Amino acid sequence: MQIYPAIDIRAGNCVRLHQGDYAKETVYGEDPAAMARHWISQGATWLHLVDLDGARAGEPVNTSAIGKIIAAAGGVPCQVGGGLRSERHIADTLAMGARRVILGTRALDDPAWAEQMTRAHPGRIVLGLDARDGMVATQGWLTSSALSVSEVLRRVADWPLAAIVFTDISRDGTLSGCNVPATRAVAEQSRVEVIASGGIGTMADILAVRDADLPGCIVGRALYDGRVDLAEAIKSCG
Repeated sequence: MQIYPAIDIRAGNCVRLHQGDYAKETVYGEDPAAMARHWISQGATWLHLVDLDGARAGEPVNTSAIGKIIAAAGGVPCQVGGGLRSERHIADTLAMGARRVILGTRALDDPAWAEQMTRAHPGRIVLGLDARDGMVATQGWLTSSALSVSEVLRRVADWPLAAIVFTDISRDGTLSGCNVPATRAVAEQSRVEVIASGGIGTMADILAVRDADLPGCIVGRALYDGRVDLAEAIKSCG
């Protein structure tokens, strides 16, 4: 199972939010590129990067910081999300060196456009599916949509996606454990791999994702707070 250390960027800093609430921010460092190098030194073979300002603004904001992270990663692949809502945003991010880009809000608001992007960049687009109580949220988690998770999965069934990142917003940043049953249900409805996200707080949580035969999980606050040792987690899931 692949473990993706999360590097969330706001105002150029490495931060974590509690349940996606921009008013509940913890700053973990002023040099996200140094953080990337640290996780790679612990064995990370993928990085998950999110431009939080971009997610709220609807366009990339922390482009410089993300570019520095990708450069610092030295070939370790990065998937990048947050505010990527135009063809130019996608092209620029891939040209910067991102292996995959994550589409969220616009993919849900304009599925015809999103499908076109997946066909223009097959295997390079990840769908970010963020949900609360089975309903999808958009606009940097600030807006609840009228779409159910199942409805979205039916809509994207034939798209050449690289993966789906499924986040239970109610768990994100809480360290209360990943919603494995909901993530497993998404995986059973999807033809592409589904990456678990939100709530992982202990090694036991990571092993629960592994034991559910899910291919990957994103780990954020638990790494930054020292609750999970990345090298140990990678060894346990390798």
